[in-house]
Amino acid sequence: MPLALAQLQDLRDRISDRLRPWSRSAQFWVRAADIYTSYKVCQLRAGFVKDEDELETMWERQHELGAEKMYSLCSELGGLFLKAAQILGKPDLAPMAWVKRLVTLCDQAPSTPFDVVRDVVEKQLGKNFDDMFEFFDVEPVGSASIAQVHRARLKLSKTDVAVKVQHPGAEQLMMVDIRNMQAMALFLQKHDLNFDLFSATKEMEKQICYEFDFVREARAMERIREFLRVTNKKPPVMVPRVIPGMVSREVLIMEFIKGTPIMNLGNEMAKRGIDPGGKIAAMAKQKILSDLTLAYGQMILKDGFFHADPHPGNILICKDTEVALLDYGQVKEMPEDLRLAYANLVVAMADDDFSRAEESFRELGIRTWAITDNKLEELFQLSLRMFDTRLPPGVTVMSPFADDSSLNKIGVESFPEELFSVLRTIQLLRGLTVGMGLTFSCAQHWRPIAEEALLKAGRQSASKSRKQKRSFLRRLFW
Repeated sequence: MPLALAQLQDLRDRISDRLRPWSRSAQFWVRAADIYTSYKVCQLRAGFVKDEDELETMWERQHELGAEKMYSLCSELGGLFLKAAQILGKPDLAPMAWVKRLVTLCDQAPSTPFDVVRDVVEKQLGKNFDDMFEFFDVEPVGSASIAQVHRARLKLSKTDVAVKVQHPGAEQLMMVDIRNMQAMALFLQKHDLNFDLFSATKEMEKQICYEFDFVREARAMERIREFLRVTNKKPPVMVPRVIPGMVSREVLIMEFIKGTPIMNLGNEMAKRGIDPGGKIAAMAKQKILSDLTLAYGQMILKDGFFHADPHPGNILICKDTEVALLDYGQVKEMPEDLRLAYANLVVAMADDDFSRAEESFRELGIRTWAITDNKLEELFQLSLRMFDTRLPPGVTVMSPFADDSSLNKIGVESFPEELFSVLRTIQLLRGLTVGMGLTFSCAQHWRPIAEEALLKAGRQSASKSRKQKRSFLRRLFW
């Protein structure tokens, strides 16, 4: 290419890079305004409809239309909006039409071409690509908004590994997206929601910034792996081992764990001749859910440092119903006072103690205002919706934002950013509970861990603990 043409192309590329954030923001706001306006118009029309069936049909059509528009926004803009699809695509947070449409987006991030991946790996690790790998699968195992993962085999050790490589340029676009989402959150909580949504986006910003540092992710993975090994005779979940000397800010190489994604568990059982609705399957599902719940309970309540990106794509089921927990780009460390306050809330929920739940909310820094006479009961119900997986008989979806939610009677004025990662964990466990057809309360399973944490901190006497444990066991078994 002649020099003049090369310089012209370089100028065009630089102008395009400068304009891209503005163009992206414009696309977001046009689409977001369209979705928001269509719901407000439907809300206005609904005020004139008296027939319940007609009203339900009207909202179903609106949710289908909104789901299609949101799918278009997330799929075409990609980046952070693919993460938003992961969060919104859950039945306890969004209408079912949204869930069905958005769940298909979770693994649809565009992949980086192999020649770019090869270049990034060589530059980041300072080694020749062919000297490192005996085999490297050109097609990624999976591609997400920040990075993609390839299966490979190391030449020297003959070890099968997963190679995680960052998408070039992804960080800049993510920051543009998060600023737009924060502005939208402020607007929604001012006009439509009785919930501190802005704090959720601030926590998301913090976690996303962490995700672009793979050295930090490697340290987090090793810390959690060691904690679970020391805490248990056999760790409840498997954590991939980091390959020493093969980590940089944009490349992370770890052992490859082979397994079945948890969402495909039923199909895998059927292939092996196991009835997914039978007793053997129920026992296997119970063990999987118990192991995953135990791991999260120990991380959150015992150590305060936990895996904070809980979604089904990060959970594999390996041989003998072993659970593997992947992707430690998002981890959270809870301050000591917050960890103990949350432990206090867990015990309150397990014991159905309304007053203790209210005390825990204050201690956690969750500021609320009430528009109901039975404040204590509604506050307790809100704590269950947000922080426990139990569901009333016959109920499969319990959203904090539903029409019958306690959020319509108890407004949340301020909510600690650190607790949003805990909320996401509860959403995951509740979704798995419903999907597996089980009845499960994580608060009751976490109660002994919470109690131990409080005892260790001198927050609860041993005699009181034994008395509460007897009361808890009577409720559980009688």
